[in-house]
Amino acid sequence: MLFQNKTVFITGASRGIGKAIALELAKQGANIVIAAKSTEENPKLGGTIFSAAQEVEAVGAKAMPVQTDIRFEEQIQVAVQKAVDAFGGIDILINNASAIQLTDTLSTEPKRFDLMHSINVRGTFLVTQACVPYLTKASNPHILTLSPPLNMQPKWLAPHIAYTITKYNMSMMAIAWAHEFKELGIASNALWPRTTIDTAAVRNLLGGVALANQSRTPQILADAAAIILQKKSNDCTGNTFIDEAVLAAEGITNLDKYAVVPGATLFNDLFV
Repeated sequence: MLFQNKTVFITGASRGIGKAIALELAKQGANIVIAAKSTEENPKLGGTIFSAAQEVEAVGAKAMPVQTDIRFEEQIQVAVQKAVDAFGGIDILINNASAIQLTDTLSTEPKRFDLMHSINVRGTFLVTQACVPYLTKASNPHILTLSPPLNMQPKWLAPHIAYTITKYNMSMMAIAWAHEFKELGIASNALWPRTTIDTAAVRNLLGGVALANQSRTPQILADAAAIILQKKSNDCTGNTFIDEAVLAAEGITNLDKYAVVPGATLFNDLFV
């Protein structure tokens, strides 16, 4: 129970990667604050803040579902205050919420450009800003942002520049916070998968069932996140991790159990 009595604030945790991380940390004793938008289930996406909270509670942990659209700072402030009131503080922040649209410059509508920037960049910044005063009071505080290593190869920029720059902004913030908050004892790292992950985004927006079957389950990121977050904050900060490398450093090299289809050829994720 490495995270016993730790409180974890996770954005976008009603489904997918965010929920997988929530459940893994819950199994290890953490209190989970599920800060996400969904209160009614969308059949294509699945999951709500309430269903995710039920799953967390089913593994014996405490959960607090808080409807939060991180585009709106007042909702962020309310969610953070509710977390602090319920659990006494915040020990870990997971910046997971993101919007995605893989379109080129001429195909990207202004409203989609604005949506990705308002969630991925502005929202991530404001959530972190709101949580830092409480993280400073934690014994081993961590910020973990789901974003990729910075890779300036044109193949990651040209096809979907609007999305790419938002995810790179998230990584730049993660690196910046490692230095900005170092004297406060707060670790800040980024984490990204080497392969595609079977999520609603993959099934509905990117490649459908065919790509999902060439992917890994979100559990690989949950396991990698748990490894990062248990390390001492002063010793593990400023990294842009890849899930495989995190596991390999712990001697875990057989990753077959994470494949959606055992033995399938896996598809590399974006930016890797």
